[in-house]
Amino acid sequence: MRLTPLALFVKHDGQSARAAVTCEYKCGNACFHEVPNTSGGAYFGDIVSSLNRRGLLKGGAAAVLAVGAGSALAACGDDARNAGSATPSPNGPPGTGTEFGAVAPNKEDAIVIPDGYDQSVVIRWGDPLFADAPAFDFDKQSAAAQAKQFGYNNDFAALLPIEGQANAYLLVVNHEYTTGPHMFRGYDKEAPTDEQNAITQAAHGLSVVEVHGEAGTGKLTSAFGKYNRRITATTEFKLTGPAAGSDFLKTSADPTGTKVLGTIANCSGGVTPWGTVLSGEENFNGYFANSDKVTEPAAAARLKRYGFTPGKTPNRWERTDKRFDLAQEPNEANRFGYVVEVDPWDPASTPIKHTAMGRLKHEGATIYVTKGGDVVSYTGDDEKFDYMYKFVSSRKVQSGGGASSMRHNLTILDAGTLYVAQLTGDHPEKVDGTGATPSDKGFTGTGRWIPLLETGSDGKGKSLVDGMSAEEVAVFTRLAADKVGATKMDRPEDFEANPYTGKVYVALTNNDNRGKDGKQGPDEANPRNMNKNGQILEIDDDHTGTKFTWSLLLVCGDPKAADTYFAGFDKTKVSPISCPDNLAFDPYGNLWISTDGNALKSNDGLFSVVLDGANRGATKQFLTVPRGAETCGPVVTESRVLVCVQHPGEADDATPENPLSHWPDGGAAQPRPSVAVVWKKNGGRIGF
Repeated sequence: MRLTPLALFVKHDGQSARAAVTCEYKCGNACFHEVPNTSGGAYFGDIVSSLNRRGLLKGGAAAVLAVGAGSALAACGDDARNAGSATPSPNGPPGTGTEFGAVAPNKEDAIVIPDGYDQSVVIRWGDPLFADAPAFDFDKQSAAAQAKQFGYNNDFAALLPIEGQANAYLLVVNHEYTTGPHMFRGYDKEAPTDEQNAITQAAHGLSVVEVHGEAGTGKLTSAFGKYNRRITATTEFKLTGPAAGSDFLKTSADPTGTKVLGTIANCSGGVTPWGTVLSGEENFNGYFANSDKVTEPAAAARLKRYGFTPGKTPNRWERTDKRFDLAQEPNEANRFGYVVEVDPWDPASTPIKHTAMGRLKHEGATIYVTKGGDVVSYTGDDEKFDYMYKFVSSRKVQSGGGASSMRHNLTILDAGTLYVAQLTGDHPEKVDGTGATPSDKGFTGTGRWIPLLETGSDGKGKSLVDGMSAEEVAVFTRLAADKVGATKMDRPEDFEANPYTGKVYVALTNNDNRGKDGKQGPDEANPRNMNKNGQILEIDDDHTGTKFTWSLLLVCGDPKAADTYFAGFDKTKVSPISCPDNLAFDPYGNLWISTDGNALKSNDGLFSVVLDGANRGATKQFLTVPRGAETCGPVVTESRVLVCVQHPGEADDATPENPLSHWPDGGAAQPRPSVAVVWKKNGGRIGF
């Protein structure tokens, strides 16, 4: 039976606290290159809204089947520890608060959690997934071993119950990128060995691993289960949708344009109602060398719009694999940047790349199913001044566990309409770049979804953008969105829909180029110049239609600063929060936010936010991750919280001989990206 998942440091001019080495390997130094979006774009003040805000549909009646997933700062005092602590009732109004003592900002080399909670590590980089896999040895790595071990830099996580087994789950995790200087002693970044390149390719992709719960606690332990699987940068994928077979996707190794080896740069993701896992290919541009050798004008312009840069790549895979040399395989890069779908219940299945959902730097893809059974996927293009998208399928979910139902469900994301968002502010004349609240209701506005591409039941596409073919819209989606005047956002990352209200939340991480000379200025959804701390957007969407209203739930940063906003909640009673990245919901409708690149001189963390009632906007820090790490992939259930701790100890002056962090093993051990779990010591409910 097919399961339905349960709702479950070189500083950048005072901006993000990411180390330069992280920027180099994670996003190809995007912050140090010209912003790829040089289009005219859409300024709020120039858009004449034709929307009737009062006529928009509300999401309260909808049902969702997806899961969740500086200055020196004063430590949070008693007011912050108790902010929004009204105990939520499982049978009462959703999203009314959480009960735990807020964790203070810190720089500890540990996961710091509230009093009354406990924690453990579920799985670490290099831990074996199969009985015949060797134990991890930092000094004796091999590609063959890594292909059977847990991958590097875990980001998104999904926890799927195994039918018929009490307290047993599949943990599905993707692996975003690798950092050679921190993985190997004596690493020569100019000339990695062939074996090192093969190891880093094997450390990408996804891991599927069976985990078992412990009676009386929330602890999870990995096991050698029959579903365990590694997907890497060399695993075969199938291309589907209107670009499959396109000349843009054909290479010397694949003249059909329908098969791709591997998935890379996987960031966040989502879980589908039919039991599969989605993952977004994000910073794929940083893996391809020699964009300057592509001289055909149209192709060169496309590469520039996607952020490809001249010369060598950080990983140097092009030395051993011509796929990653654009001078030899100019189309290979067009085969990355998609939403991928993996069936974790069938280890022999071929994963899919969905071209109908567009090609961009997908942070992830999250699914919302309306009361009428319509399937909607939301995704952000994680780049400064890029856009927000949704895909509305023309197919509905088929229930049951039969093979025919699964075959149908695996095509749901191959037929439908792709849209991009355009937003209008209610108070454009009051937005001056300082972040000052423009009205007593905060930052508010309306918006519309502009259609880009329609894919029929036969898989063939119809372009809805003048001057572009369907294949061009599917493969060069950014250019299509430029043409229709989509609104430039401050790095749109994760989307999550509230399972109770249907409202959609978007993490806008930061944009320190906002308002700089020659760059687009502030607007009501992106209200600060040189925005280093980010914001959370709340959308009340007509999910299958084209209209929505929006407001800013949070304008993040130090609550002592004038340019922060917490939905009108008392700022003396909230935790400082910076650079929101991934989002999740607990079973009671409270929003949880993980951060990446905290610009407030504290470790990154995980925060709860109240969405309804008198405490709306109350923000509390639940945990912090170790030095140099980023908080990813939160899963918040009634009994446990999972976080992916990515790149612990990653700093410019750190080396394997002089590590910044020794987490998770302590002592003199090397830092290892890992998945951790936190639970209440008495076995109670999270947040109560």
